[in-house]
Parts: sequence; C-alpha cells; structure tokens
Amino acid sequence: MTEDEHALNIPSLLTLAVVSFFVLRWFLNRDTPPGTGDSRSRGRRNVVDPAQVEQIAQMFPQLSTRDIIWDLQRNGGSVAATTERILTGRGLEVPPPSFQPQIAIPSTGIPAPQPVSTGVSSKADGKDLISRYNLSSRVASEDSAESESAPSPSPSTSSTWSQNKDERQRLLQKRRDDMILAARRKMMQKDRDAQ
Repeated sequence: MTEDEHALNIPSLLTLAVVSFFVLRWFLNRDTPPGTGDSRSRGRRNVVDPAQVEQIAQMFPQLSTRDIIWDLQRNGGSVAATTERILTGRGLEVPPPSFQPQIAIPSTGIPAPQPVSTGVSSKADGKDLISRYNLSSRVASEDSAESESAPSPSPSTSSTWSQNKDERQRLLQKRRDDMILAARRKMMQKDRDAQ
C-alpha cells in the first residue's frame, strides 16, 4: 500500500500545483482594472457600444455618462444589469480617476453652448413662459382686471393631496400657472417702480 501512495502522491501534487497556478492566474487577471491588464484583456473590456450608453443615459439623465460607461465595462456590456442596479437603488460605482473612456461620449440631450445673446434670442423665438404654457389669455384677462381694480391675490388651493391623478395634475398646473403670472406681475411692478 505504501508503494501506491507514493506513486499517486507525486503526480497528484504536480496536478494540484498546475491547476492552482491557472486558477490563481485567472483570478488575478480577472480582478485587474481595465487600464493595467495585458492588451488582450484591455481590448475585450473596453468594447462598449455607444448606443447602449445613449440608451441608459436617456432612461436616467441624472447619471454621468462616464459612470455608465464604467459600469457597462465592468458587467460586460449588459444594459439590463446596469439598469437593474440603478432601479434597485444600489447606484453605480464611481470610476477611478485614472479611468478614461475609450469611446466618444454621446451627447445626452444637453444643447450646445449658445452665443452670449441667448436671453434675447429666447424671447424673440417665443420661448418665454407665457407662450410656452399658453397663458396669453390669462394675461389678457389679468390686464383688463388690473385696469378696473387693484390685483387681488389668487385664493390658495386646498393643501390636501388628491387621490385622483387628473385632479392632482390639474392642481399642479394651476399652481405653476399662478406662479408664472405672479412672477410676471412682480416684474411689471418692478419695471413701473423703476420708471
């Protein structure tokens, strides 16, 4: 029996050493950051489809594109895994400062910087709040009511939160409109006082 143990023991130890070498090598290469591995692993890990980044950025505009690219690279480009991580509240890991994305970062709907005259051009294009929210009829009625008597503050709406979705939406839109018109009245009063 001692002869069998010696014959089996040396090859089994050699097999164990070779297998453990490959297992350790695999674990160590897997956990290295993308920038420090060999060229083979760098090429495999940095492949992120810009369409996937754009898709996640459109779903979650509050997230940084750099964070999205980092998470997609870490999970092998799985949009579902990144989305699941965000929706479960775990959030995305912050990439290390040395991380530089290898793809061009797509725009996330942020407009390009305009010339200095943006305030003038936005009014000229009709992008003011009165035209955006179709409040011109209420402005006209307020102007006619103002010429007849002093403006009275609008009655406050109920502070309870309605269970009906349409009612809540209507109340919130009314509050928004009232705030816009109140700001307009204050600006007009300020202009009158300045004159």
